[in-house]
Parts: sequence; structure tokens; C-alpha cells
Amino acid sequence: MKKYLSIGELLVDYRNKNNTSQIELASKFDVDIRTIQRWEKNMTLLKPDKEEEMVDITFIPYQVIRNLNAPVSIPTFYDFELRKYSLSSIAIKLPDADWLKSRMAYSTERLRTIAHDSDINDIIRCSLVQKHISKPIRKELILRAVELLPELNSILFDSSGYYAGHMVFFPVSQSCYGKIRDRTVKEEDLSELDFIDSKKEDNPVFYAYDICADCNESMFYIAGSILRFFSELKNKDYIYASYTSRDDTYELNEHLGIKIVWEDKIKQKELKSKAPPRLYEGNFENFINS
Repeated sequence: MKKYLSIGELLVDYRNKNNTSQIELASKFDVDIRTIQRWEKNMTLLKPDKEEEMVDITFIPYQVIRNLNAPVSIPTFYDFELRKYSLSSIAIKLPDADWLKSRMAYSTERLRTIAHDSDINDIIRCSLVQKHISKPIRKELILRAVELLPELNSILFDSSGYYAGHMVFFPVSQSCYGKIRDRTVKEEDLSELDFIDSKKEDNPVFYAYDICADCNESMFYIAGSILRFFSELKNKDYIYASYTSRDDTYELNEHLGIKIVWEDKIKQKELKSKAPPRLYEGNFENFINS
């Protein structure tokens, strides 16, 4: 993560990473180019309504913008590739799995089941931050997953009501997952016909399509919700699986007992990502009961 000291520095990096000119950004904000220049030089701050627009335009977490867009800014670490922030260097790394397990009973009303079209739009937009996801997942798939598995298809908001993270799980058949595992089928090829009612299966597969959080506090609530679900699940003969190119969850998955099935280092070079896309597989029972 990079430490940002001003809103102007953040805006310059956003433009550079998205190949956006000052003129293009001015058009999106409906301001003249001199306003963008003043913001980037920290000569003026964004007005409150422009803060909201900046969240919509850049998809940078609201808290990052709020911290930096102040007369006395709060230095904030931020990673554009992960869409994740931290207020200190010691809080950048995810807490270990045992710490999460000891606190998995904690919950928040800010985490709820996916329900609205705006929820799905935010989820799809955030999922595309992962470099291995080349095109948006169909909304119909998410809606069907919510019907079949509402407990594991949730969205999180921060204390100001802005999007802060999500988890999307697909309950897929054994035959479908076998094709994903063997790399004969890609995530983007999935359809509603590949989904099953996990409550009626002897060996259900819970396929984590995407899990994302804008900071470790947000991840704490999402991970806790996931662990609670599996600890309460009566059928322990399940498979948890996830295909991801995030580099910040590698150690956490290892501690949870989730192992790498395969990783694609050729794809990593093509995508220029920090970590190779990896397929994880496992079961949380040994960890939960240890």
C-alpha cells in the first residue's frame, strides 16, 4: 500500500492508473479543468457533494476520500489494485486466523443479504478489480445464488452508508466444480443450471466467486460471517473453493486449512498481477474445531 497525505496526490495516482486525462476527469465531475488542477495541487478541497461524486466516479472507498479531503488530512494507506485502505502500517496485514476465530461471534447490522440492483452493481464493479476477472458476471447468477444461499451472499456498508465489501458464493454441483478444478470450464461460463440446493446435497460445493472488503475491519465482519455459517452447518462433508488473484489472503487461507489446488503463473505475467491466480480448496472443520 502507498501512504497518501493529500487528496491531490490520490487524484493524480487515480488518473495515472486509469489513463485518464485532467480534461476527461473534469468532464466526469462536470467542472472545468482548472478545478481539477486546483484539487491536484491541493489549492482547494472538494465540496461535500463532490466527495460523493468522487466515490461514484473513482470507486475509491469513501473513508479514504473523507480522510484526505480535509483541512488537516488524515494520512491513509491505499492500494488501488486491492481497493483496500488502512490507517496505519501495522494494520495493513490481515489478522491471523485464530484472532478471527476468537471473535467470529461478533456481527454488524451493516452486513445484510444482497437485495437491490444497486447492490449488484457495486459488487460487479468491485469484482472487476481482481485482474483475473475479465468480464462482469451476469446479474442473474448472483440473484439465483441469493435465492439458494442467502446466508453467504451479503453486502457490507460503512458507518456512513457507503459500500464497503461483499461476499458472493455459488452453490455449484460436484460435476460443475470438477470442470472448474480441471480447468475445462471457466467461471464466466457458469449458468444457473450449474447451481444446486446445497441443503439437499451429500457433498455440497460452496464456490466463493468473490470476497472483497475495503479494509481489515470490513474483512473481519465478512470473514466472521463466513466462519459462523460453516461452524453451524450440519453437513460437514462440504467443499469450500475459491479462485482469486488477490495477494492479501494467501496466508489467511493457509491458516484456515484451505490449500492451493493450482496456480497460474503464466496468467500472472499476462495480467501483471502481484499474485498468480489461484484455485483454493478445503474445509474449515479442522480449523474451527482445533
